[in-house]
Amino acid sequence: MAIDTQTTTPRPHPAAPADDRLSGRAKLVLFVLCAAQFMVALDFSVLNVALPVLGRDLGLSQSALQWAVTAFALPSGGFLLLFGRIADLYGRKKLFLTGLAVFGAASLLATLAWDPASFLAGRALQGLGAAVIVPTGMSLLTTTFPEGPLRDKALGISGTLLSLGFTVGMLLGGVMTDTLGWRSTMGLLAAAAVIVLVLAPGLLPESRTPERPRLDVPGAVTVTGGLLALIYALSTAAQRGFGGVDVWGTLVAGLALLGAFVAVESKSPAPLVSLPMLRRRTVAWGNLAGLVTFSMMSTVVFVLTLYLQETLGLSSFRTGLVFGVQGIASVLAGSYAPKVIGRFGARRTLIGSLFGQGLFGIALLGIGSGSGALLATVAVSVASMCHLGAIISYGLTVTSGVPDGEQGLATGLVTTTQQVGLTIGIPLLGVLATTQASLFDGVRTVLAVDAAIVLAAGVLVAVGLGREKA
Repeated sequence: MAIDTQTTTPRPHPAAPADDRLSGRAKLVLFVLCAAQFMVALDFSVLNVALPVLGRDLGLSQSALQWAVTAFALPSGGFLLLFGRIADLYGRKKLFLTGLAVFGAASLLATLAWDPASFLAGRALQGLGAAVIVPTGMSLLTTTFPEGPLRDKALGISGTLLSLGFTVGMLLGGVMTDTLGWRSTMGLLAAAAVIVLVLAPGLLPESRTPERPRLDVPGAVTVTGGLLALIYALSTAAQRGFGGVDVWGTLVAGLALLGAFVAVESKSPAPLVSLPMLRRRTVAWGNLAGLVTFSMMSTVVFVLTLYLQETLGLSSFRTGLVFGVQGIASVLAGSYAPKVIGRFGARRTLIGSLFGQGLFGIALLGIGSGSGALLATVAVSVASMCHLGAIISYGLTVTSGVPDGEQGLATGLVTTTQQVGLTIGIPLLGVLATTQASLFDGVRTVLAVDAAIVLAAGVLVAVGLGREKA
């Protein structure tokens, strides 16, 4: 195994036959890793349309429903960097399997929940399991598939399923809630975790860094506390706005802790995050691109959901069909993205994808107050194809050239960027949709600001990566 020759016995790489095609075993490995990522992505959206029914069933008030989302988002975003580094030091496969077990048990608890406390405990444990699965699964993928066409293909499939998971969750959640009840959405996740947990031990290779430095505890405390505070503040602001003392207090505390984290890392002999790595152009600018593409695309989906249902009066099912078309477009983009990257390079693909996402965001400004479903479907689908290209190419940009011993750290940064991006977009811009004279005016305002941010990021990333090889 060419993953870590100092800690594992060398043997032929399962993903690297001479013709650069995936072997049968490599396909199974990829299936297991992608299934886990898809499962976590599904969890982000499958419950959203079920929240009103869930609230009535368990006795959660309207104001408390946000905690069904926030209880998951806090640990899933806050602990990513920590678990990514622990996996580097003590074994990625071992931690990946642990995360699957926690996620499966938590999903079962949420399925059987008898009161709000038991349900929210299940959601929090799901988030903790996701915080383990996402960085370890990604680092297992990047250390199993060698840099080049095979990794491009693997990340293309993974990115497609990640994007598709969010879309499928919205459609599937509505159908399952209407036919089987909200508990079926959590039961589906429990069943998926069991399937992956059964398949994974015999297929996945173990890998870790050859050295065993001490874990950077001060760094872990400050970055985890900072991310938890930041995600709490932004998640709460999405529901109640930025006027609350708790929102501003936790926001300031989160930024202060992240500042302290940078100071701690500059002096630590074994830092949780290598500051020289953060100074790499590919890491810094690649993660900026990832932060923008995730936060702005999630915002577009959010405001279009409001527009289609509240302004045009579409049903939840018909709205789900719009995003179903978007999901199909993402699948198509995922199949072609590795070929595009192979021809033009990750840097050019990343920059072009950002510009494409921004330009089709501008096209969405053509929607009307009485019609626009067709334009919304076409424009958001093409924007999502560009978004998918940005997801894959930014992941390649950040992880290319990083030693196997630091892949968990690099992919931890990638996945932390994803989670923070998914968390901050809606509270930062979504509030504009509900504070204008009309919802329609608010949606157009958000779409305009969203497109401007993506296009500006495209320019910055183009300049920042200008002298860097793809």
